[in-house]
Amino acid sequence: MLLEANAPKAVKNRDDGGMTGQQRYVVVIFSVVVAALAGVFCFLSWERANQVAGIVSALVSIGSLGAALWAALATLPGTRVYVSRTGSATARDGGSANTGVITPSTSSAADTIRVDRTGDAESEGGEANSGVSAP
Repeated sequence: MLLEANAPKAVKNRDDGGMTGQQRYVVVIFSVVVAALAGVFCFLSWERANQVAGIVSALVSIGSLGAALWAALATLPGTRVYVSRTGSATARDGGSANTGVITPSTSSAADTIRVDRTGDAESEGGEANSGVSAP
């Protein structure tokens, strides 16, 4: 029997199609709604089922329009910056140490800047930043 010390170990990997937990939640909710509507339609007369289907389709179309607008607005230009758990930095002889964010002063700053638990920034004769800096 041949054993290799550096052979990679098998890792179990679950392929979920790239869906997030939130996407799975939406799929489950819509599946339940579709199943419930199918059950309701089974017990209604054709005329009544036609009326309910018209109302449901109107509500779904309005909801779809709202979701499309929400998705379009979420992709509007805007910058979001998040900095967390950075290491430490030390500057000497006029240098610059940064463990946070430096935004350019000539262009518009980011819409949202979040700096959390950054490392120490120390300077000996230079500049140090551990938060948000706009020169």
